Amino acid sequence: MSGVYWGATALHILGQPERLDKAQLIAWVMSCQKPSGGFAGSEKHDAHLLYTLSALQILALYDSLDLVDASQVAAYVAGLQRGDGSFAGDEWGEIDTRFSYCALYSLALLRRLDAANVPAAVDFLRQCRNFDGGFGAQPGGESHAGQVFTCVAALSIAGALDEVVDADLLGWWISERQTPSGGLNGRPEKLQDVCYSWWALSALSTLGRLAWIDAPALTAFILGCQDLELGGISDRPDDAVDVFHTFFGLAGLSLLGHPGLAPIDPVFALPVTTVTRLNLAAQRLSCA
Repeated sequence: MSGVYWGATALHILGQPERLDKAQLIAWVMSCQKPSGGFAGSEKHDAHLLYTLSALQILALYDSLDLVDASQVAAYVAGLQRGDGSFAGDEWGEIDTRFSYCALYSLALLRRLDAANVPAAVDFLRQCRNFDGGFGAQPGGESHAGQVFTCVAALSIAGALDEVVDADLLGWWISERQTPSGGLNGRPEKLQDVCYSWWALSALSTLGRLAWIDAPALTAFILGCQDLELGGISDRPDDAVDVFHTFFGLAGLSLLGHPGLAPIDPVFALPVTTVTRLNLAAQRLSCA
């Protein structure tokens, strides 16, 4: 399911959404919905918050959210919230700040944000904040750019960015993720990877501190990861391309204002035109 979301959104960023058959795509997405209201990664898999969000994003992209019973899906999502405000990914109970983002975003798409205990969700995310300004997967977890994206975006949807985030400290931590190659890594002493061109850059954009990285160097790094014969983008130059890195590379380039690409929203990871059509609201900060 997430692979379809990456591919479909990449095509929208490129201005070529017609490359996929909308009716066939939507029919497949709906075939992955389970009696619980949640969506699975594929037809014979179990429902999970990650795939529920991806399914809703695809439906939003193609203006087809009316196909789902919003109350049913919202009940599935809200039912995964735990007493401490966190969200489990599925019935088996794994807790991760990624799932907080998936839950709040899904409920926002469904116009059912009040189905969850949002203040408790914010309190849990606050507990996952670290001394360096970043966020981990759980309280005490190491700061990681992927978790930074999910926590910043979740807090943005909840309207609590200014309550929880130290924007200057976190902006510094994110900008320190840029390596001499121009690419970004996910945490200190790790290799650069194109996917962090989205995870880290989107959070900087939401915080109003996009100018805190060397944009030309990052642009050159992403473009250097293209396969000029077959198309697509890889994690690092000369590696094999895949849909995951192609989408996140294009999304990063879009945030950087690269010519010919449709603008993408840094919180909702959908084209700005889609977010505007759906009238989705999220808090953004500015740099004083």
